Amino acid sequence: MSELSKEKTFEAAAMPHIDDLFRTALRVTGNRSEAEDLIQETYLQAWKSFHRFELGTNCRAWLFKILFHVIHHHRRKWFGFNSKLVDVEEGQLENTIAYQPPVPQHISDEDVLAALGRVPLQYREVILLADVEEFSYKEIAETLSIPIGTVMSRLSRGRKILRAELAEAASSLGVRNFDAVRTVGA
Repeated sequence: MSELSKEKTFEAAAMPHIDDLFRTALRVTGNRSEAEDLIQETYLQAWKSFHRFELGTNCRAWLFKILFHVIHHHRRKWFGFNSKLVDVEEGQLENTIAYQPPVPQHISDEDVLAALGRVPLQYREVILLADVEEFSYKEIAETLSIPIGTVMSRLSRGRKILRAELAEAASSLGVRNFDAVRTVGA
């Protein structure tokens, strides 16, 4: 493949996903500048390894896998520690999450994003990939290099935490009628 042909093929396959990747990087880092750096590094890595990409396969999933690899690499570099996340004992987590009534639909997008920002990173990553980017459990497992069972567990726990955060936000806004409202992940 000529260099010009490679460039056009890469551009056609990878560039349509830049907004989704940026949005996810921004939600994970909470910092626009860091998210831009991560996207630039992701596309650089993708370009360098594009010869290994099989045309016709899921370029979006491939790019997200690279993005999360870059995020974890930078996190280790920025914070000087291994990015392996410590799993919380299931019983310990359940004891820390009190029941919250269902969340009303009368909260703003900003409230939802703020609540999502308060969800621990290991759960937030899975929520973003499953509920925002609509990845399958298998794609999430491959992207984050974790078992499918861990994906399902983190998604369930993350949704519970998000539901509690949203209920708290709704309550602080004075919304009291929780009965007729759908909850996240329910």
